[in-house]
Amino acid sequence: MSGRDPEDFGAEILSEKSRMIPGLPLYDMDDQLLPREPRSPWCCLAWTLVIGTMNSLVFLLNLLLMFVIFTIVLLPTIVVVYFGFQCHSQVLHSSARYCKSILDDNSSSALIILGFVIMAPLLVVAMAIYCSLARHLQLLVCFQPYSLALYKGGHWCCVRGCNTQLKAWV
Repeated sequence: MSGRDPEDFGAEILSEKSRMIPGLPLYDMDDQLLPREPRSPWCCLAWTLVIGTMNSLVFLLNLLLMFVIFTIVLLPTIVVVYFGFQCHSQVLHSSARYCKSILDDNSSSALIILGFVIMAPLLVVAMAIYCSLARHLQLLVCFQPYSLALYKGGHWCCVRGCNTQLKAWV
């Protein structure tokens, strides 16, 4: 053969291809035109507290929304399991009229089992409702990055006037 190492051919091909591939376009033109100016330490601390408080409030709003949705959707399971445990003779054995006349130990056990069996599909329904509502209200977009505290001129993402078109390189 010619005496050249086969790895040298791969290096030439790689260098030719790398010259042919243009660089990726800028991710966001507004952020890339000018470098952003850093904030002073005290201003950075104040903005960090503001952004931390806002992120905490958004987190609590998400948690409250999730609690309300799961409570409403899982209410049948809660009621069935509660009455099953309340009327069973080896658990609480209530002296209520419906426990003596309608529910005995077998029917109380059936209620407990039924409650736990219907819990799994209702959990899936509750999570689907929460996810679709959070996506519709764009609650997860309201979390702000801490780079807004470090540099001046950032964009708040939760505002409705913000560009809602998502950009991502895949």
